[in-house]
Amino acid sequence: MAASEEIRIRIGEDKDARALFGSMDGNLRIIEEALDIEVVLRNDELVISGKDAKRAGDVMEDLLWIVERGDRLDKQKIEYAINLHENGASYSESDIDKDIIAFTHRGRPIKAKTLGQTAYVKAIKEKDIVFGIGPAGTGKTYLAVALAVRAFKNKEAEKIVLARPAVEAGERLGFLPGDLQEKVDPYLRPLYDALYEIMGRDTALRLKEKETIEVVPLAYMRGRTLDNSFIILDEAQNTTREQMKMFLTRMGFESKVVVNGDITQIDLPEGKTSGLVHAAKVLDKVNEIGFCYLKEGDVVRHSLVKKIIGAYDRCDRRAAERKSSRRSGNKAAGS
Repeated sequence: MAASEEIRIRIGEDKDARALFGSMDGNLRIIEEALDIEVVLRNDELVISGKDAKRAGDVMEDLLWIVERGDRLDKQKIEYAINLHENGASYSESDIDKDIIAFTHRGRPIKAKTLGQTAYVKAIKEKDIVFGIGPAGTGKTYLAVALAVRAFKNKEAEKIVLARPAVEAGERLGFLPGDLQEKVDPYLRPLYDALYEIMGRDTALRLKEKETIEVVPLAYMRGRTLDNSFIILDEAQNTTREQMKMFLTRMGFESKVVVNGDITQIDLPEGKTSGLVHAAKVLDKVNEIGFCYLKEGDVVRHSLVKKIIGAYDRCDRRAAERKSSRRSGNKAAGS
C-alpha cells in the first residue's frame, strides 16, 4: 500500500483562498473527494496530504491559476481540470477559457470550456463550413449561436439563419393546434432559448420581425440561396441524405455554415440513412470543410449527464460486441 505524501503550495497574500475553496468550502469538498486528498490552509500555504499528493498538487496549481485569472471556479471546471491532468494536459497550458466569444444579454462572458469546444470554436472562425458532431451537452448549438451573434454584431454577417429538421412533420404535426409556424415552433425551441439568452428576448424578437434572424424548419430552406449569412443547422442527425445535400447547397457568397448533431440519437424511420453520418463520410476529405468530434469529456451540463452518456456508450459497445460475436459464430457454423 502506498504511503501518504504531503506537499505544500504557497499561495501568497495576494491570492484569495476563499475563491479556491468556494462558498461553505463547497469546491474544497469536491476537490478532496475527487483526488482522495486532504487540504488544509496554514498561514499562506496549502498543505496537501494523500497517497498521490504530488499529482493533486499539480491540479491545485491549475485551479489556483484559474482563480488568479479572475474566473469563478465551479464543479465543471474542477472536474475538467482533473480530467485534463489525467490525460497529460492542463488549463494553464491550453487555450481553454481564454477568449471571450460574446456576452449574454446579462453581461456574462461566453467562452469555450473544454479542449473539444476550443477546437470547435477555432474551426468555425477559420472555415466556411464546419460539422460539430458529439453528444448532448457539449455546447454545439450554444457556441454556434454565440459565434453567429458575434459575426452579426461585427457586421461579418447580415443575417442569421437557424434551421432544424422537424422529423415528425409528415406524421404528427397535423394533430397539433395552430398554424404551421406554431406547429413547428416546439421543434425550434432550443434555438430560440440560445438566442434569447445571448441577445435578450426583445432584441431577438425584433430582429426576427425584420427577418434579420430566421428560425425555420429545414423544409423552408429549399430553393433559397443565402449570401452574407451565418447559417446553423441543428439536430442534423435527423436529416436524410437528400435534405443534407439540399441544405449545404443553399450556401451563398460570404456565408458561413455550421452543422450540428449527435449521431447516437437518430430519430429517422428505420432504413433511412442519416444525412449527417453520410456527409461525414462523403465530405471528410474536403480540406475547406472542418469536422469537430466532441466527446463525453466535453459535456458541460450537470455531471450526471456525462455519466448517463458514458453508461449508454458502454451499453451500445457491449451490444455491438455481442452482435459481432453472433455473426462470427453463425459464419463458423455455416462453414
